[in-house]
Amino acid sequence: MKKTMIAMSGGVDSSVAALLTKQAGDECIGVTMKLYHNEEVGIEGQKTCCSLDDVEDARAVCRRLGMRFYVFNFTDCFKETVIDRFVDAYRHGRTPNPCIDCNCYLKFGKLIQRMRELQMDYVATGHYARVEYDRLSGRYLLKKGIDELKDQSYVLYMLTQEQLAHIRFPLGALTKDEVRRIAGENGFVNAGKRDSQDICFVSDGDYVKVIEAVTGEVSRPGEFVDRTGKVLGRHEGIIHYTIGQRRGLRLAAGERMYVTDISPEDNRVVLGKNEDLFQSELTADQVNLIACDRLEKPVRVTAKIRYRHREQPATAWQTAEGRLHVRFDEPQRAVTKGQAVVLYDGDSVVGGGMICGTGL
Repeated sequence: MKKTMIAMSGGVDSSVAALLTKQAGDECIGVTMKLYHNEEVGIEGQKTCCSLDDVEDARAVCRRLGMRFYVFNFTDCFKETVIDRFVDAYRHGRTPNPCIDCNCYLKFGKLIQRMRELQMDYVATGHYARVEYDRLSGRYLLKKGIDELKDQSYVLYMLTQEQLAHIRFPLGALTKDEVRRIAGENGFVNAGKRDSQDICFVSDGDYVKVIEAVTGEVSRPGEFVDRTGKVLGRHEGIIHYTIGQRRGLRLAAGERMYVTDISPEDNRVVLGKNEDLFQSELTADQVNLIACDRLEKPVRVTAKIRYRHREQPATAWQTAEGRLHVRFDEPQRAVTKGQAVVLYDGDSVVGGGMICGTGL
């Protein structure tokens, strides 16, 4: 009998993942991660991800399934590897995806470490993705979830072969509607619970408040400039802006202007027209490949530059230094530093990296 640790957030997805793993015959325990203290990120009261209600919902499901339940305190690790990285990215003109860091360092970093310490075999989560072993290549493959609207393979591109060997995604072959139906049929208290839409430690989408709470500093105003360096007005601080942004500029320019670049070195935000946002090429570092060890030659792929971005045909290759370079068939709007580019071959993730520049 295999022993599996179920990462449980208190939501319907991880609860059904626990049920299916238990039904498959595994010996299971449920675990919830305590990730942050509300006051550290400027949140008053309870917040969805780490609230007492969520812990109790997870505990109730485990009780119903006859599983042991534990809460692991990972607040120090989360602060260092997710919140601090999130803050640092915005302060340096990048737009991060903290869910990727959380998956990398917490869900499939700390939890797999704890899995080994408890002499268990697998970590299971409620992600909509699939893991398959390819005998021909001798590699574990990460594949999209069957439900196209819920597929989460994009935020899992950083998983290593060692991690994939110890991960289970019980929901990968299900749709969200099927998951809710299973939860209802089994009397789970969270069967109708709404999905969390926000970054867990960001209250009401106000990430600036989080950055200022963590740093103890108020963002420093600076200049809006055009591509030639002409001053157009004053901005509220670079952490307020991201590439492609139009709303909230508070600038009477006489025409629609968009953020096309952010320069932390001189505290400037560059504005331009919509057509200035399109790029045909990008470079990425922090590369992780799943389907192979290295891209030895240019390969045809589809690529996503944001979680909700539609995959686009492209050619990708690695530089001598190991960076990814991606050339799209058609220019893409708002290629943004700090976001991930993820490469696909059909429904398999080839790999990905963190966007660090555009052009060669």
